[in-house]
Formats: sequence, structure tokens, C-alpha cells
Amino acid sequence: MDIRPESRWFKSSYSGGSGTECVECNHVADRLRVRDSKRVDGPVVAVRIQTWRAFVRAL
Repeated sequence: MDIRPESRWFKSSYSGGSGTECVECNHVADRLRVRDSKRVDGPVVAVRIQTWRAFVRAL
């Protein structure tokens, strides 16, 4: 069970701002979490921060 406090979800600065945003992210401990901004109660993908950074660098 995850008892850590919820951090604030944020949208990408590349999102259009017209309600069509695709994803939101937040940081919890050593994880970056990603979810569909239109389904906030839906599934969440969590990856280690180091893994996310390596992914972004590879892009």
C-alpha cells in the first residue's frame, strides 16, 4: 500500500491547453507517474526517475 502523500499532477508545457491534453505527470519519491488527463481515475504508469531521464535523452 502506498501511503505517501499525493504530489501535484501537471500537464506538459507542450499540451495545447484546449482540453485535448493527452497525459499528466507527477513525481512521487523516486518515481515518475503518467496518466491520461481525461481518465484521472484510470491506470497509472510508474517508472523510476533514472529510467525516465534515459528515455527522454534517447529521444
